Amino acid sequence: MITAGIDIGSITAKAAVLEEGRILGTKVMFTGYNSRQAGQAVLGELIAEIGIAREKINAIIATGYGRNSVDFADKAITEITCHAAGAHFIDPLVRFIIDIGGQDCKTMKLDKDGNVGRFSANDKCASGTGRFLEVMAKVLGIDIEELGKLSGKAKMPITLASTCTVWAQADVIKYINSGVSVEDIGAGINTAMAQRVAILVNTVKPEGDILMTGGVAKNIGVVTTLEKLIGRRIKLARKADPQIAGAIGAALISMEKINGKGRMTR
Repeated sequence: MITAGIDIGSITAKAAVLEEGRILGTKVMFTGYNSRQAGQAVLGELIAEIGIAREKINAIIATGYGRNSVDFADKAITEITCHAAGAHFIDPLVRFIIDIGGQDCKTMKLDKDGNVGRFSANDKCASGTGRFLEVMAKVLGIDIEELGKLSGKAKMPITLASTCTVWAQADVIKYINSGVSVEDIGAGINTAMAQRVAILVNTVKPEGDILMTGGVAKNIGVVTTLEKLIGRRIKLARKADPQIAGAIGAALISMEKINGKGRMTR
């Protein structure tokens, strides 16, 4: 049995194809302005890469910010449920997830079967999201992938007066014009992000192993600072790209539904 999951985020579109619970392939690409088109493209490119026909896919579930635009999917399910399923697949010992996407941040407690218990999500502010880092990287004139590495090179990290993206951007520009090093500014940006996320983490009060999913999990500066703030070690996905967790979860749930298995959804 072959199933697929498509996760349409505000910045990136992800797809995963599984066969009997084994990952055949995954794909990440930019969402662009058309979510439906992104869903078609990311799945189309993935199945072309792994060499299977579309007709071989038994079921497709869509998730993420643009899940309802994927009108060719069999069902749309929230990213909370799908990220939980994906994280449980990546590491069955995980009992708490920190998921930071392009426009939101979520924390979730899981049971031993990967079902979600208590969870929390940020408000509409961009400060605890990937968008915040994307904006700041552009102001610094660097790729977002470089931002995380700056924390390890900083000597005197700056402190941003506000976590609001607009005001923080103004602060960063001020520091640039004052001749502060890009390393010190970058470290300050990563710390501000981690501080915002720590508030959400402490709201839910994590227990057991913690896994971080989403693109921000690739920012080592945010991850290490967040570990210090919450006093806990954070696991990073080794079995799969952390950005793919939601798509993997959607594909797994597709398989479960075909097999008649129930899962608590949110």
